[in-house]
This record gives sequence, C-alpha cells and structure tokens, in this order.
Amino acid sequence: MGVWKRLKRSIRALFGGLVEKVEDPELILQQTIRDMRDRVPELNSSVAQVIATEKLLERSKQRLEEQITDLDAKIKAAIKMGRDDIATAYIGQLQQAQLDLQRTTQQLEHARQASQQAIRARDNYILQMQRRTAEAMQLINQSKQAKLQEQLAQTMEAFQLGDDASTFNEMREKIDRRVAAAEAKMQLGASSVEAQMHEIEREAMDMQLQERLLEYKRQMGMLPGAQTAEKGALPAADAEGTNEDTQIAKR
Repeated sequence: MGVWKRLKRSIRALFGGLVEKVEDPELILQQTIRDMRDRVPELNSSVAQVIATEKLLERSKQRLEEQITDLDAKIKAAIKMGRDDIATAYIGQLQQAQLDLQRTTQQLEHARQASQQAIRARDNYILQMQRRTAEAMQLINQSKQAKLQEQLAQTMEAFQLGDDASTFNEMREKIDRRVAAAEAKMQLGASSVEAQMHEIEREAMDMQLQERLLEYKRQMGMLPGAQTAEKGALPAADAEGTNEDTQIAKR
C-alpha cells in the first residue's frame, strides 16, 4: 500500500472519530423534532392557498350562473319589445358567459381534488411527525440511560483488576454497535411502507364513518331498506297482539 493511501486512510479515520465524538444524539434528535414541527405552519399555509383558490372559483361560478339567468331574462324582454338587435347582442353575451361557466366548472373540480389531496398530505405528515416525535423521545431517554450506564461502567472499572473485564467491555460495545446498525437498516427498510400504512388507516377510518352514517339513516328511515323493514314490522306487532287476546280468552 502506498504512502498516500495510508495517509488518506489515517486522515479519514481521524476525522471520522472526531465527528462521532462531537455528535450528540440527544441534540440531533431534538433538532430533528423542531425541524419537523417548523414545517407544519408551511404546510398549513400551502393548504390554505389551495382552498382559497377553490373558494374563488366557487364565487366565480356563482356569479356566472347569476349572469346567465339575468341575460336570459333580458333576451326574453327584448324579444317581447320587438328589439331583435338588442336580443341578439344579449345572446352573444349569454354564449360567452356559458363558455366561461363551463371552463370555471372544470377548474373548480380540479381545485376541489387538489384541496382534498393537500389536506390528506398535511394530515399524513402530522401523523408521521407525531410518531417520529414519540420515537425520538424514546431514543433520547435511552441515550440518557446509556450515559448513566457509561458513567457507572467507568466507576466500576476503577475498582476492577486485570485485562479480561476491559476485553469484555470492548467486545460488548462492538456487538452493541452491530445490533444498532442492523436495527437502523431494518427501520430504513420499513419506512417506505409507512406511507401506505397511513393511507390504509385513513381509508379504514373513512369506511367506519360511512358505515355509521348509513346506520343513522336506516334508523331515521331515510333509506329504502329501512322503510320496508318498518312497514313489515307492523303485521308482526298486530299478530303478537292477537296472540295475547287469544290467550286471555282461553283463560
């Protein structure tokens, strides 16, 4: 191995060790939590802009519908007065308003879909942030416990003799690092599935809400099946009353 490669390897090992010593897991995790929380206002602002666009399009659609109704009345009034020239001018305005209404309706439909997607993305991010925050707090507590254990280990080493204890400690640290690296890889592999899990949980919640809504409608008799069931229940009640009268007569 050349001198340059050996020097390069030594420099990388030196700086890598310094960075590892300087990095504080607690501070890094706390900063990560703050960064995730700071993104929530930005997401809310983006969602608000999308919803504002939807509201503006709804107002534009309403104004165009009112304009079309007004132009239709003006056309009929002009025809009754025998002013075909004015009626023709109003018809041109009416056709333009109808085209504008068609375009605005299409834009409004796209804006509504964008609003729903933006709200869903914001909610998924908040859910993920809450889970990550809880996980980070757990890791911070584990880091504090590790520091206490390290201090205790250093204290205990002062009362130990021989090289066997130090060898065991070194091997234990290496094994712990391998276990931590393996757990980190497993966590990264599972992170790609979390977005799908969030979507499945949201769809399951929507299905439960829809089922509760249908249940309320059946109880209130607002569904065809519920009305048929209520009508079919009346003869059963009458039959039960008839059976009771028969039993009284027998007595």
